[in-house]
Amino acid sequence: MDETTGEDIDWAPASKYAVGSIIVSTPERALYFVTGPGEARRYSVGVGREGFQWSGTSTIVNKAEWPTWRPPAEMIKREAAKGHMLPAEMAGGPENPLGARAMYIGGKLYRIHGTNSPGSIGTAASSGCIRMMNADVIELYDKVKIGARVYVYQ
Repeated sequence: MDETTGEDIDWAPASKYAVGSIIVSTPERALYFVTGPGEARRYSVGVGREGFQWSGTSTIVNKAEWPTWRPPAEMIKREAAKGHMLPAEMAGGPENPLGARAMYIGGKLYRIHGTNSPGSIGTAASSGCIRMMNADVIELYDKVKIGARVYVYQ
């Protein structure tokens, strides 16, 4: 498994959020997990590429270990137009693009998840999901509760 990018930091903005909240800063390619007043654990992440970035506030509604990947119909169509055929469904495992864990944000479209492409961490490469190293997403998954608030900023 990969090394973790997680780092415990003093982070003044954490005081504005409840302990257990997740804050994603798209421009920084960083995810902050609030651990206490003025304290957070910071991770490097991959974010949505141009045209797929978003911002907003939501909650974690579900969590899955080695999740099954079901690409949305629009992604299947978009990739097919480029000559890349995606399966309708892919079982969880090391080759699965969702990696070791997934935390579903507000529904089924966007997730915080692991990756089978560690080189994409720190870049804008996804279709809107927040990608983490598998070691990082396993660590975070164990700390995040269903109902945790998620804030994504551009």
